[in-house]
Amino acid sequence: MQYSKDGITVAVVLDKYKPKRNGLYPVRIRVTYRRQRQYYPTGKDLTLEQWERMPSTRNRDLKAIRESIANSFDIVRQNVDELASIAGFSFEALNTRLKSGATDTINTAFRAKIADLNEQNRVGNAIVYNNVLKGLERFAGDKIRFDVVTVEWVKKYERFLLSEDKTTSTIGIHLRTLRTILNEARRSGIIKESQYPFGRGRYEIQAGEGRKLALTLDQIGKIARYEDGSDATAKYRDYWMFLYLCNGINMADFVKLKYGDIVNGELCFVRQKTERTTRTRKEIHVIVSEPMQKIIDRRGNVPEPDNYIFPVLTGNETALEQKRKTQYLTRAINKRMTMIGKALGIDHISTYTARHSFATFVKLFYNALLFKYLNNTIMNMGNDNGKEKASDYAANYILSNNLCC
Repeated sequence: MQYSKDGITVAVVLDKYKPKRNGLYPVRIRVTYRRQRQYYPTGKDLTLEQWERMPSTRNRDLKAIRESIANSFDIVRQNVDELASIAGFSFEALNTRLKSGATDTINTAFRAKIADLNEQNRVGNAIVYNNVLKGLERFAGDKIRFDVVTVEWVKKYERFLLSEDKTTSTIGIHLRTLRTILNEARRSGIIKESQYPFGRGRYEIQAGEGRKLALTLDQIGKIARYEDGSDATAKYRDYWMFLYLCNGINMADFVKLKYGDIVNGELCFVRQKTERTTRTRKEIHVIVSEPMQKIIDRRGNVPEPDNYIFPVLTGNETALEQKRKTQYLTRAINKRMTMIGKALGIDHISTYTARHSFATFVKLFYNALLFKYLNNTIMNMGNDNGKEKASDYAANYILSNNLCC
């Protein structure tokens, strides 16, 4: 990938002089002007062999990396081209545009966001933004101006997604992602408040109806005891049970658990999904119960502090490779759990079900404790109708605090 105009050259290069600790080399966008060079990140790191293979590769992961690098290259190239067209190119002007994300199209704003997410190794979010961008371009092309995105335009886009048989939840993801880009554009002054199409009295995004996927304790017990003679079934059943027992842990956190995270009989970790969205770093502590320890003993790696507990990641993967491995394991667990569900007559067993079932059980257990506490408290006050009042008080408290399932 290379571009040249008015003495300015833009090229994708592998920075072989600054390898990272994992032995990979960063891929950068090099801009050359009047014998001066500046480098801009793509968020991607490769081995020398991967770099050589990338132009003609058919490997899915490398193709995804190549597409991401191309997106980063296009952002820099477009800004260089626009500055050169008005005879206003300088590295200072280019840096200002790239930093502020100055652009007149939705497409470029999306690509800038994707490049930023990749730079932060937030591959899952980058994939979502890339998928939404593809949907937008199917609907309105590759040069969508900010000023055309009106309430009516968003409604037409919603109808377009419906015509592609997208669910309400998927449409919500597309529109919330677009809204985030427009929010950033509004903060940067690219669009005015009067141009903003979302909100009360404008376009309001519908929320998808939540699915009730919680299993009963009896059903979970049947799953824990299920055997069909297959080692694969037993392994994926164990993984699913660990997800449930470990506070309904997410797959992205599950694959990254290390033996060093076990402190005084507790697993301590920070949810990957929230570590960038909360002001204070909040650790989750889970007591390693006997069933959890047995699963670790059966399925775990050699218990060394720096080793991952489960043999999914090696630690040498790129962020994208980690995402791919996590997705593959998720599909494998879901496929096997669906088979177990059919054998037991239980519908909709998945990794998400494990999380939802744990959360539901905690709410029910908390509600029961709350009722017992309030019942005892009011009864001890010598109230004539203590039991009835306790029941009413507990019900009102639970409902008003949204504690019921």
